[in-house]
Amino acid sequence: MDAVNEALAFSLGPITVLDLIQVTVAITVGWFAGRIARRLFARALRALSKGTLRYAAVQASSSPTVWALRLGGLWAALKMLPLSRWEVADFPTLVDDLYQAATIALATWLGVRVIGEATGLWARRARGTADTFDDQLVPIVRKTAKVALVIVAAVMIMQNLGYPVGSLLAGLGIGGAALAFASKDTIANFFGSIVIFVDRPFQIGDWVEIGSVEGTVEEVDIRTTRIRTFANSLITVPNSQMTVTAIQNWSRMQKRRIKLDVGVSYDASAEQMRKAVEAIRTIIGNDDRFHHDFYLVNFHELGESSLNIFCYFFTVTTNWAEYMEIRQDFLLAVMEALAELDLQIAFPTRTVHVVGEVPPGSPASMLRQTPR
Repeated sequence: MDAVNEALAFSLGPITVLDLIQVTVAITVGWFAGRIARRLFARALRALSKGTLRYAAVQASSSPTVWALRLGGLWAALKMLPLSRWEVADFPTLVDDLYQAATIALATWLGVRVIGEATGLWARRARGTADTFDDQLVPIVRKTAKVALVIVAAVMIMQNLGYPVGSLLAGLGIGGAALAFASKDTIANFFGSIVIFVDRPFQIGDWVEIGSVEGTVEEVDIRTTRIRTFANSLITVPNSQMTVTAIQNWSRMQKRRIKLDVGVSYDASAEQMRKAVEAIRTIIGNDDRFHHDFYLVNFHELGESSLNIFCYFFTVTTNWAEYMEIRQDFLLAVMEALAELDLQIAFPTRTVHVVGEVPPGSPASMLRQTPR
């Protein structure tokens, strides 16, 4: 027994063999505790249904818990060492400070994962609702919460490690003007995102036109808005443009306009033009796919090569594909109506008169003998 005690008391500098055994055991226990916890979490995840609050909680806490057990084993090992024998000043205090900083980092990691899982559940439920406002809000809340949590954790870690946080914040206050000037675009984009959420000029999925950019809104972030164009390219628009650029939201149209001129050739008589106007009005009035509260059909212009009938009315649907079908049916019906009236749709023409020749159909008073 004495031999065992002597062997355990054998010193390797300030550390004995017994100290090394205790350290090894503590680290091993912490490591195996982490492995056991990982298996337990994996078994629990297999037993739970994805998309539930319990599954999200277990998924978020699994990895931080495993590493917390390993960190606990390492801290216990360091506490078992005879740190007072070491010639390093305040080494026990340094170990405690580092352990607290690591604990804060693990807690922050856990918080970030909880935020990610919770907002993921929120996003799934938001996709199942008709309103897309939640779809815009989820990424903003997710990123803002994560950034705020990390900033608070960084300040706490620096304070625990003995850094003068107050002096650092005071220094940041002195350089605040320069920082604000350097980040003016970021601040403008942030206020642009506030405008989007307060005024709600569009939502995810809306067809919008912002300046020269036109397409469907895919994602609204703190800094940018992503728009999928009809050519299937993805354009990222800074949110600062939302405060200075007109936004056209085509998805909020209550009706679609049809505005066109129907040109009839100049050989039409006045009576035929009256009948043509009435025929077009009848086409619109008898079709329930058009709004009947207001529409205009009038012979309004003697064009360069046609007699123009102005048509101005609206379709009930705002769907683009349906609108194009209705517009096509209307044009075909107009062609049929004009054909029944023996009228022709005009096309650009130009009549050239040669000097010295009498134009065909000229009155007798214009007839004169052509010089030889």
